[in-house]
Amino acid sequence: MSDLSTSPNGTAPAVPGPGGPAAPAAVPGAVPTTPPPTQPPLTPQQAGERARAVIGEIERAVVGKPEALRLVMLGALAGGHVLIEDLPGLGKTLLARSFATTLGLDFRRIQFTPDLLPSDVTGAPFYERGTGEMVFRPGPLFTQLLLADEINRTPPKTQAALLEAMAEGQVSVDGATRRLPDPFLVIATANPIEYEGTYSLPEAQLDRFLLRVRMGYLPTATEAAMLRARIDRAAPEPVLETVAGPAELLAMRAAVERVEVDDDLVEYVIALVDATRHDQQIQVGASPRGGLALIQLARAHAMVEGRDYLTPEDVKALAGPALAHRITLKPELWVRQIEADDVMARLVASVPAPQTLPRAGTR
Repeated sequence: MSDLSTSPNGTAPAVPGPGGPAAPAAVPGAVPTTPPPTQPPLTPQQAGERARAVIGEIERAVVGKPEALRLVMLGALAGGHVLIEDLPGLGKTLLARSFATTLGLDFRRIQFTPDLLPSDVTGAPFYERGTGEMVFRPGPLFTQLLLADEINRTPPKTQAALLEAMAEGQVSVDGATRRLPDPFLVIATANPIEYEGTYSLPEAQLDRFLLRVRMGYLPTATEAAMLRARIDRAAPEPVLETVAGPAELLAMRAAVERVEVDDDLVEYVIALVDATRHDQQIQVGASPRGGLALIQLARAHAMVEGRDYLTPEDVKALAGPALAHRITLKPELWVRQIEADDVMARLVASVPAPQTLPRAGTR
């Protein structure tokens, strides 16, 4: 049987089918599908300070990976989903669980396997003997932070079950559409080195991820310090504190929309995206969704840096994570061991950046 892990607050409750209400019943332990209580508006500077506090708390558990933590935080702030593609044992699962704990989000994990069915992800109607009716039992997808572990080990039919949820924040099952909790964030992991028994994500699904993150090995000195810290605390992992909550995450996302973007920076983003469509080494360039992802991630980056205006450096810092997984290289580059990240780094260096100054009145 497939491994479907849930958070300690219990399993999802039964929900009436198409003939009844679409929302989950008010059962203890249910994941709330209504928005959390409203949070007072935050300025970009205030939201950036809260985001840095979240990253600082997670660094107590995930050591030596400040760039990966920052990128995942930016994905959460920009309202998108994150693909972590790297080798086994580098802390991908720990990273996702740490974000859920620190942000106060309900957390569930799906271990994707070749025999996993779409209904194992979304849920399915069941016959309730007590009432004689068909009721919908939500799957692990009905959560706030979902870890889709080794997503490339399950067939495309099951991978596609995530598409509507990731794009629309809802699930359609048995003729009824059911909203997912807000906020809703997917962190998916993929193993890039094994090909037997795996199913590469199609381009349409890759494009649903706001950015791709790679963690890499720790420096030897940092790895030695991690081992010593594990010995000294006599426990597998440090206990993290909840720094924010779902309502505060939504408030931080709203603050991203207050980051100013000048017209020349919009043109710069378009120039980068257009360069991927005309480069000699690229077979398929980035879609318009790529430009939207890049500009939102860059705004979140500016906010975490404590600014309420965008600069070219923000765009450059996120061009690779936002666009590299959206382009398809020509087949011959595989033999030359040239990767999409290398091509994007070259394009960022070659496309002229504007000389942008903050608008009057911005801080």
